[in-house]
Amino acid sequence: MAEEKKKRKLFQRLKNKYRLVIMNEQTFEEKASFNLRPLNVFVAVGVTILLLITLTTFIIAFTPLREYIPGYADVNMQRSIITLASKADSMEKALNARDLYIQNISNIVNGNFSTGTEENKKTPAAKFDTIHSLKKSYQDSMLRKEIESQDRYTLGVKENTAFSNNMSGFLFFPPVKGTVTSRFDPVTKHYGIDIASNANEAVKATLDGTVLVANFTSETGYVIGIQHSNNLLSLYKHNSSLLKKPGDFVKAGEVIAIIGNSGELSNGPHLHFELWYNGAALDPQKYISF
Repeated sequence: MAEEKKKRKLFQRLKNKYRLVIMNEQTFEEKASFNLRPLNVFVAVGVTILLLITLTTFIIAFTPLREYIPGYADVNMQRSIITLASKADSMEKALNARDLYIQNISNIVNGNFSTGTEENKKTPAAKFDTIHSLKKSYQDSMLRKEIESQDRYTLGVKENTAFSNNMSGFLFFPPVKGTVTSRFDPVTKHYGIDIASNANEAVKATLDGTVLVANFTSETGYVIGIQHSNNLLSLYKHNSSLLKKPGDFVKAGEVIAIIGNSGELSNGPHLHFELWYNGAALDPQKYISF
């Protein structure tokens, strides 16, 4: 009962009215007066504090002023970092794929590839040495000869069937006018033709495409390669100068280089011209009239 009486007295005191008077200290003249209750004062102060907290939170969360608070980071920074990391990873993969593609093209330009003919020659010989004791018939010898002669030089012949079906859509432009001095011969690893022409003769693109390679090698001199549609690639070697750079788009018949005698494998002004389809060498004389 005593505690309840104390609570009632305290609540009654909070509800009591008080008068706040503002007066002149010299003249004791009353300037202003306010009727206040302790409960109302507490409520007003509490509401003011809540409003100040709410306003401060709003300023920090939705205005740029939060960036001036020490130790407070931008909420979008983490999202930006994740996005940049994802883009960097994608760019790294794209660069690796491009480097591998350019390395493969460079190997083709420099002739750094194997046809597998030596292995095909050695493997049957090794197997034949183990069956000398067997009696061979004439039919068996003919069959062996036929099988051994198949696909010996697939690098230069396997492209014809698939590519010749689409030849109607291509109109090749002769890169230069001249005399063919060396023909296409995959047996001797000569995967193109040599065309002798006048000095300083312009070399033209055989089809529309994008310049993929334009560099210099000690063996083939100034080389330019153009990627065409339908996985077709054309190479122009032993030039004296190049007029295009990688990434340039060229039209059929557009001048791309000047014929020359650059490179250790050249013995006179001529153009070494190659056509490749899906990684297989084509005989240019079958499709272009020089």
